Amino acid sequence: MSTISIKCPNCGGELIFDPKSQKYKCEYCGSDFALDEIETEDTKTQEASDSAQTVGTGADTESFGQAAFDDSGAEHQDGSAVVYTCPSCGAQIVTDQTTAATFCYYCHNPVLLSEQLTGEFHPDQIIPFEIDRKQAEDHFLDFVQKKKFVPNAFFQKNQIEKLTGIYFPYWVYNAEVDGALSAEGSKIRVWVSGDEEFTETRIFRMEREGRVSLNEITKHALKKSDQVLAEGVLPYDFSKAEPFHMGYLSGFYAEKRDIEYCELQDEVRGEVQKYTRDMLEDTIQGYTGVHVLSDHIRTVDEHWAYTLLPVWTVTYKGANGKIYYYSMNGQNGKTFGELPIDRKKVLSIGILIGAIVFVIMLIVGYLFFT
Repeated sequence: MSTISIKCPNCGGELIFDPKSQKYKCEYCGSDFALDEIETEDTKTQEASDSAQTVGTGADTESFGQAAFDDSGAEHQDGSAVVYTCPSCGAQIVTDQTTAATFCYYCHNPVLLSEQLTGEFHPDQIIPFEIDRKQAEDHFLDFVQKKKFVPNAFFQKNQIEKLTGIYFPYWVYNAEVDGALSAEGSKIRVWVSGDEEFTETRIFRMEREGRVSLNEITKHALKKSDQVLAEGVLPYDFSKAEPFHMGYLSGFYAEKRDIEYCELQDEVRGEVQKYTRDMLEDTIQGYTGVHVLSDHIRTVDEHWAYTLLPVWTVTYKGANGKIYYYSMNGQNGKTFGELPIDRKKVLSIGILIGAIVFVIMLIVGYLFFT
C-alpha cells in the first residue's frame, strides 16, 4: 500500500488543506495554492523531467509530479491492522484497515494512504471542510458552556485539543420513482331536522399518479461509527460537492467505507416507497376519511454515489466509564451528540434550591404566625 504526502512546490514542506480559504497552505514558508495551481506545477515538473510518477499502484491511481507529491510503500497487513511507512520520517505507523488519511505519530505530518481510496473504493465525490479548527473549537465551547450540568473537564484545554476533523464515508442515493395509487374517500354530512338526526355518507373513487425525484438520501457506510451519531450531523449542501481528490484529505483523518450499497438497498427502497406513497396520499384533500385500496411504486432510475463528508468529532469518557460523543457538521456547523452530566453539579443545584425554598418557607411562616 502506498502513502502520499503533499509537498509545497516552493520549499518541499507539507501542504495542508485550509477550510477557511479552500486552498492548500504550507506551514513552513506560508505559501498557499489552489488545487489547479498544484496540478499546474505538477505539469511543469513533468515536462521538465520528462517523466511522471504514479502515486500508488494499479490502473485507478492518480499521477502527480515529484514537486507536489512523494509516495512510499506500506509494509504489510496483519489481521485488522495495516503497517505503513511515513514518507516524511520513515517511521512505521499502525492503523486499522478502514483508515485512509491520518497523521504520523512521530513527525506529526499528514499522511494519505493512497490505495485505500483507489479502484472500487475511489469516492465519487467529496464535500471539503468549510469550518476550520478554530471555528470548530469556538462552536464546541459555545455549545457546551450553555449546558449547566456538563463536567468542567469536558471543555478543558486538553479535551478541546482532542477535537478531530474526519472525513466519514457515506452512500448518497438519488432516484426517479413512478407512483400510482387508488383510494376511496368519504364525505360525511350530518344534520338535524326536527327531533331526528340524519347522516349522509358519500364515497368517491380516486386515482393518483406521478413521478417523484428523490435526491441526496444519505446513509453512513462505516460499521464502527455509530449510526445515530453519523446521521445526526446531516444534512449537507451537496451543491458544494467536488469530484474526489486526495488533496482534500491532507491535514485531516479519513475513513474508507466497509458497508456496500447493496446492504442498504432494502432499507432505502423501503423509505423511498413510503415517501412516494405518502406524497401521493397527501394530494387527497377535503375528505372526512381516506382508505387506500392499492398502490404501485416503481423505481425508474437510481444512482448511488460513494461520498466523503466532513465531521468534527470528540469523545469523552465519563466517570461511570460510558463514552460520550460530540459531533459537528464540518460544512455548516450543525451539532449533535450526547453530553455527560456532572452529578455533583446537579446535587449542588438541588441543595441550593432546597435551601432557598426552606428559607422562604421560614420567612413566610414567621410573617404568617406572628
